[in-house]
Amino acid sequence: MAVPDPKHDVFQAIADPTRRKLLNLLSHEEMPVTAISGHFTMSRTAVSKHLRVLADAGLVKERKAGRETRYRLEPEPLLELKRWLSYYERFWENKLFALQRFVESNETDGAASPVKPELVEGQAKHKPQTR
Repeated sequence: MAVPDPKHDVFQAIADPTRRKLLNLLSHEEMPVTAISGHFTMSRTAVSKHLRVLADAGLVKERKAGRETRYRLEPEPLLELKRWLSYYERFWENKLFALQRFVESNETDGAASPVKPELVEGQAKHKPQTR
């Protein structure tokens, strides 16, 4: 039996900072919505709507425990995000490697730029410009 596609994808779900905060909170333990709501200034209804988006994306699972619904993180869908990011990570690695080569080649050539006298403890002193 085929699993239906989620209503929201992982990228949409984590786009909102509140939902990222919810995921972080649920990464520690399973919680009921009343406890989750205590960590936010918004209403319990608003928190429930965010949880619904996360559940629709498969990032959160809910289970009934008596009269309350408890939520827990379901991290497997985050693998899709990890795979997507890992593809683009190589571009950063290439840029950092090129920067490293540039810096090291300048150091070995003795071409390292001298520290400017107007720089004091990493902060620039502002000098008036003259024309």
